Amino acid sequence: MRHLKKGRILGRNPNHQRALLKGLVVAILLTERDAEGDDNAPKTPGRIITTLEKAKEVRPLLEKCVTIAKKAQTSLREAASLTVKADRSSAEWKKWRQSDRWQAWNKAVAPAVAARRRVLQMIGNKEAVRILFDVIAPRFEDRNGGYTRILKLAGFRLGDAGKRAILEFVGKNDRVKERSQRPAVE
Repeated sequence: MRHLKKGRILGRNPNHQRALLKGLVVAILLTERDAEGDDNAPKTPGRIITTLEKAKEVRPLLEKCVTIAKKAQTSLREAASLTVKADRSSAEWKKWRQSDRWQAWNKAVAPAVAARRRVLQMIGNKEAVRILFDVIAPRFEDRNGGYTRILKLAGFRLGDAGKRAILEFVGKNDRVKERSQRPAVE
């Protein structure tokens, strides 16, 4: 009996399970980076193909990371309004650093830094965290959850006949249905 044992085992020990989920989250986040002229660039940003069971397991972790990053966007905007445009170590920057405005900036940016550290602890990749906070979180600011979708693929994987699925972010790759117009009746 598996009472109080949630989640799939996926044929791995617990450390391997966590590493697998982190790797899948990092993989889908890194497909969003700019890959101009890169031969290894993904065909469709924000989409990975994996097994159905893995996709169902990684989805809650990915959505939790997006939610944390989305909540940090308000403090990032507030901190951006308090920054100075001068170069670091310039006289104007040093004056700002000694002022009360810097103290206000420090308090405003603290929740965002804590959120970045929390997500970094969850997924363990700095570049993926940067992409999450800079690219993906602003895209979903007006959405209350449901940032990903799982699409089942018809074919099975060669070798072990595993059920395949696409895990992708919603919004960017959506198909738009155009309704046909009825002819005017006279």
